[in-house]
Formats: sequence, C-alpha cells, structure tokens
Amino acid sequence: MKKPSPSRNASFALVPLVTLGLATAAFVAPTSAEAAARDGVCDSGEFCLYYNSDNAGSVSDFAGSIPDYGATQPECYEFKSAGAGQGLCVKNNAASVWNRTGTKVRVYYNSGYAGASQDFAAGTKGNLNTTLKNNNASHQLNPGTTGVFRLPFPCGEVWAAQTRSNHSPANAVDFNHYPDDLGWKVYAAAPGKVSRVADLGGTSYGKYIVIDHAGGWQTLYAHLQSQNVSVGQTVSDTTFIGRVGSTGGSTGPHLHFEEKLSGVVKRSTFADGSPVYPDSTVNLSRKTHCPAV
Repeated sequence: MKKPSPSRNASFALVPLVTLGLATAAFVAPTSAEAAARDGVCDSGEFCLYYNSDNAGSVSDFAGSIPDYGATQPECYEFKSAGAGQGLCVKNNAASVWNRTGTKVRVYYNSGYAGASQDFAAGTKGNLNTTLKNNNASHQLNPGTTGVFRLPFPCGEVWAAQTRSNHSPANAVDFNHYPDDLGWKVYAAAPGKVSRVADLGGTSYGKYIVIDHAGGWQTLYAHLQSQNVSVGQTVSDTTFIGRVGSTGGSTGPHLHFEEKLSGVVKRSTFADGSPVYPDSTVNLSRKTHCPAV
C-alpha cells in the first residue's frame, strides 16, 4: 500500500500486483485479539471449525467470513492441524466450532451464506446441530440485521487489501488498485445513512465519509479525492459515494477503510472475500450486488 494510516509515514517496495507498505515507525506487536495466519491453531480473533464434535479432531481457523469452503483439493479450505480429518476439505465435514472473534458468527448449510443456519455468539464453543453437522458450506461474521458488507468498488476490478499490526487503527484496511489509484470510484459497502462528510485538511483522514448501518455498525472511507454524498442521505450498497484520493496524512493515493461496531473498529469482512490479519496483502474483487458504472 502507499501509506500506513493517518499521521504515519511509510516506505514502499513494489511487489507483483500490489505495493506493499513497510512502516518506518517502531513495530507494534499484535495484541492477543490479533489472529495469526491460517495455521490450524485457534487463536484469539479467529473462527474455528473442528472435524469432530466437542472441539476435537483437526482444526481449520479463519479470520473472516468465507462464502464458499470449496469442495475439492487443492482449492478447498482444509482442516490443517494434526488429528482426525487433517487435510480433508472443511465443506460438509465440520462437526463443532469455537468462535474466538468479537462478534456473532453464522454457519450456513449452503455456499453464499444461504440455506439453514446456526448462530454462535462471540467467545462460545459448541457443536453444530443435526442439520449443519457434516453439512456446512459457508460462514459469516456480523450476520443478521447488519446485512452483508460488500467491497466498496465496482465488480470486475482487482483491489489489493493490506492489513498491518502497526496500522492506526489496527483493524483498518488500505486498498490499492495497481498501478494507479487516483480517482477510482468508491461505493457504499452496505445500505445505510450518511452521518458524516468531513475534511480534516492535510492531516489524518483528510476528506472522509462515515455511513451508519443497522445494528450499531458504521463504515468509514478516508483520504478521498471527492465526496459525492451528503449528511442524512440514504444509500444502498450500490451507491457511488466518492473517489479515491490522497488527502490528509496520506503519502499516496489509496482508500483507507474501517468497519466499526458501537464505535470500535473491527476486522473488515466482505461477502466476496476478506482481508487477512495481520500484516498481509491479498487481492480481492467484488462479484455480487454489482453497481451500475
């Protein structure tokens, strides 16, 4: 990415498809709430599926929503740790869960967050019910009245989503479109009402927008070149709200994005794929609820 966060500076090395930000500020180690990479260990901040009931057998750990576990190797998500089921695809094979995220997680019978479902509150362990046991194909963080967050871009574009443990705030995401970001369209990530359209000048977020969603959720879009909505405006997840810029404390064009619950920035999740936390860059594309461009 081309900058770490408001008020921080960065240097950058070009890597295939994305620019990867390397902060010059002192490294800040992940907190206990920062999940590690997918390694078969159920870390704090992750949602984990187990091959057997009662949280036994091999583990598959996730940092965000997964719309389709996949059915065959090598494309499928698999059980990763030692134990019964290791190496098997998760789809239609999980029997129990441990929700170590800070929000409710819903497990679905079908891919695409469809079909019968079962909810697990933050911090809980439990067995999948008779409908979902060995018949599960997707799971979603922040389900229900909050709706589903969409990538804030048109369909068909590839955006690199970068997370960093020294980002401010830590769970924010920086989006870059290679090779040039400036002026690309930004869309609302979910239905809601615009609560703030502000300009902090040459500091912090610069030009930014906040949208309120159901269930106490908000999304924030920062460093914008232009703001094309007004306070009080009702938006859908296909509403054009502004363009990518480099305002405020940014050192290069990109979109700084946050998902907040009751004022606390959470790990961002999207219907068509999610960032990986911490310190990772992944390429994401919106495939559903496509805006007219």
